[in-house]
Amino acid sequence: MNVPADLLYTKDHEWAKIEGDTVTIGITEYAQGELGDIVFVELPKKGADVSQGKSFGTIEAVKAVSDLFAPMSGKISEINSTLESAPEKINNSPFGDGWMVKIKMSDPGEKKNLLSAADYGKLISKE
Repeated sequence: MNVPADLLYTKDHEWAKIEGDTVTIGITEYAQGELGDIVFVELPKKGADVSQGKSFGTIEAVKAVSDLFAPMSGKISEINSTLESAPEKINNSPFGDGWMVKIKMSDPGEKKNLLSAADYGKLISKE
């Protein structure tokens, strides 16, 4: 299972890549594997406020519909609009082309609430 060491993770299987005051967010390889073929993603509008640990959208797969939870609080600065017509990018490249949103962080200190790659690896090895 691919768990990139340069990312942070949530217990809900989202990943966060922090670059300056911007966080890129997606779901992990583990999550997309559990969901199966992803057919639809509902993401917030650019400019929307999100809060750490709160739902910011949904992801629909053949097996289930799941909420997406924000790893960090802030304002949506960018949306991966290619997912509207090609949600399968999440299955094919969860850490690359399958990214979902970028957030301009409002509280960088919240990253202490996220899991390291090692801790996330331990979490998914128990599931």
